[in-house]
Amino acid sequence: MTNWIDSGGASARRCTDDHTGPISRQRRSNGTALQIAGVALLLSLGSHAGHARDDGRYANSPLKQWFDGLRSGKGPCCSDADGYAVSDPDWESKNGHYRVRIEGEWYDVPDEALITEPNRAGRTMVWPIKGWGGMTIRCFMPGSMT
Repeated sequence: MTNWIDSGGASARRCTDDHTGPISRQRRSNGTALQIAGVALLLSLGSHAGHARDDGRYANSPLKQWFDGLRSGKGPCCSDADGYAVSDPDWESKNGHYRVRIEGEWYDVPDEALITEPNRAGRTMVWPIKGWGGMTIRCFMPGSMT
């Protein structure tokens, strides 16, 4: 019996635990390159979060207390839903009522979901809630539509 294995290549290779051969070094360098590329990708994705706006979610934010106190006729905005900024093409006003596009679909904003106090954040925001009955809007705060 022999420890030689026919690898199907030009010559047979010996099966050993020695990982110093050329193939093993190549695998290690490829693995290291993949690890470096993975870390670089994660860092580049994380860098976008580093440029985040002050949207009041952080304890030291001057807008946090204001966001926490926002209410519509449906109740506190931040109690059951996460609000997010809406781009100008994704909302509109017509005949005194608002519509907003969420995940590619337009929704009418109920009058009781409208926040009537001045918008200190400056941008349009919506607080949608997904439930068993579909999407509802807890709060909506129009922006300047610039």
